[in-house]
Formats: sequence, C-alpha cells, structure tokens
Amino acid sequence: MSTAIYPGSFNPPTIAHLAISEAVRSHHNVDSVIWAVSKIALAKESVARPLFEHRISVLCNVADEIDWLTIEITEKQLLADIAAGYDVLVMGADKWHQIQDPIFYENDISLRDDAIRRLPRVAIAPRGNLKTPSELELPIPNDLDSVSSSQARMGTTGLMLQAALDFDQLTGAWTDPSRYERWLAENVADN
Repeated sequence: MSTAIYPGSFNPPTIAHLAISEAVRSHHNVDSVIWAVSKIALAKESVARPLFEHRISVLCNVADEIDWLTIEITEKQLLADIAAGYDVLVMGADKWHQIQDPIFYENDISLRDDAIRRLPRVAIAPRGNLKTPSELELPIPNDLDSVSSSQARMGTTGLMLQAALDFDQLTGAWTDPSRYERWLAENVADN
C-alpha cells in the first residue's frame, strides 16, 4: 500500500487541500494520503488561534468522511524528516521555494542539499506564478492554484471544507477572532 504525506497547517482546511490530495492519489496512484500537522510548524511558530486541538478536531472531522485520508500530528518540522518512510511528499509551490532557502538549515547549504536529497518522490501543487519543475507538478484545476487558507480566514468562507465552515460558524475560529475568544471563555467557564 502506497502513502503520500502532505504536511501543512491546514488553518483552515480548504477545497484546494482536498483537490490536491485527490490529484496526488490519481496522478501518483497512492492508496492513502496523510495530512501531517506539526505541533509547531516551521515558519509559523506564532500561530496560537484557533487552538491546536480545535484545528486537529476539525481535520479529524474532515478525515472521518474520507476513507483514504488520515491525520497525523508530528513534532518534526523539516519536510525531509516528516516525509521519511513515505512514498510521495506533497507540497505547494510556495513550500518548494521555501525548502530551497538555507535559512531553514542553519544557513548551511550542505544541510539543505542533504535534506532535499532525502525527500521521497515529490508532488508539487502549482501556486500562482511560482516556477517549479514541471515534471513534479500535480494536475489541479487552474482556479485552485490561488486558493489559500489566508483567503478563507479573511472571510472567503466558501473556500473552507464543510467541517471547518461548521466550526467557524459556531465559534468564529477563523473569521471572527473576538467571537472565538468569547466562545473559548464561555466553554472554559462551562467545564
């Protein structure tokens, strides 16, 4: 059984995350896809809201509806470490450019090159005008190459997967931080 690993923050999970996962399944003929979430994501260390456990709960709700999708929590941050042992590593074009930056490897180019060499087969989701090796690109619909979790957080809630949308409507987790804080306070007080 072959498995693709798709690391990300999925904050919130979007229709593009799911389309990318479906594309890697068909294009690379993998049986399952794992969305891997680092407890402290590299270059996103300051993400405090929504709470990690709420984001994971939403992702688990998404995966409960899809038999080939699972969620994994990891302490690892580097993609080469997260992807060890998997058949395919999925990433966006923006992440492809990020992993080329020596700053994530103590500014040591040999550490960077070693990490990149250790990657399994790579599948890259096109993103806007970012250039990537064409042989690594996933075929996804053109209208999805600009979809981002940032857009969803800024109010384009139609980009969210249903479990995220439901949680956001209940709590304001992504689109209304003040309402989310009130919701947290009320739920903590209720316990």
